[in-house]
Amino acid sequence: MEIDIINKQIGKKIKDLRHQVGLTQQELADRTELTKGYISQLEHGLVAPSVITLLDLIECLGTTPSDFFKETEPEQVVFTDEGFFEKIDEGGNSIQWIVPTAQKNMMEPLLVVLQPHQKLEKDTPHEGEEFGYVISGRIRLHLGEKYYVVKSGESFYYRADRSHYIENASAKPAKYIWVSTPPTF
Repeated sequence: MEIDIINKQIGKKIKDLRHQVGLTQQELADRTELTKGYISQLEHGLVAPSVITLLDLIECLGTTPSDFFKETEPEQVVFTDEGFFEKIDEGGNSIQWIVPTAQKNMMEPLLVVLQPHQKLEKDTPHEGEEFGYVISGRIRLHLGEKYYVVKSGESFYYRADRSHYIENASAKPAKYIWVSTPPTF
């Protein structure tokens, strides 16, 4: 029974690779000196290739044995609040990392709640860009010597090549999504 599962996994990987490189079953059969029928049976997990045949198929599909057999974890696409990491500073401001593994990605999204009359630490100029969307309240975005008021339902976007910080000058909390690329937190 377990051998059938392995044959199906191998067959699926071969079929997926064949599609990725744009070959038909006949073209792969021609390149490996096998029959189209054998390739079809192999892709459906009905037959098991010999080691030599499998190595030949892997080579013809433009990969290596180590890459072919590498186990890959499925990409996580949806994140729940159970995995969020939250930091609350002495002013009661909350910063939540809403994609816990974002530091290894190109973007780092945060959910920030900034309390009334509070501001976040000034950030020095750095490579990258930053984007935000105000969910509720209003903030002041300080960029160099200028500042911009951003209200609920509005967004901001800037290159982070100037010193910058965000403050809440109002009497109500402000909640916003803040995305930095590359990750800096």
